[in-house]
Amino acid sequence: VTNKRWIEELEKYPNKFDIHQLYKVYPNEKINVIAEQKLMEKYNKIIFQFPLYWFSSPPLLKKWFDEVLIYGWAFGCKSGYKLENKKIGLAISAGATEDNYSLKGDYKHTLKDILAPFELTFKYVKANYHPYFVNYGADSDTPSEVIEGSTRKYFIFVNTF
Repeated sequence: VTNKRWIEELEKYPNKFDIHQLYKVYPNEKINVIAEQKLMEKYNKIIFQFPLYWFSSPPLLKKWFDEVLIYGWAFGCKSGYKLENKKIGLAISAGATEDNYSLKGDYKHTLKDILAPFELTFKYVKANYHPYFVNYGADSDTPSEVIEGSTRKYFIFVNTF
């Protein structure tokens, strides 16, 4: 619900934001690697937005990373590092509360710990990883006023990214 609302907000500004939804573009989950690489090359600022799924990204986004960020394009050799110096961030909705994502919480790890693989991936490909935006406690029962509050904060994050 939260991610859908965030996208709806950005869609109000088609001249300002380009939205690329993997599950809509690839309902069969067959990623066009060349098209995705060209799309990434087009932008200097990129935000990956997703709901936290089993303490990671949804499966198609993981597949996207595996297939698109390949040797010779994202890293290695002289023609690699196409994401070098691009500003990359994450916008995440997490079903659990912020307290759960603490050393004393249910998961005994912070969200920063959980997102370390993303940070390391972006550093490995020489992109500029920036702090993430998160909305904790986002689930199907989230009151609309809470979703709207997170949408306002998300919009500020995206605009100042």
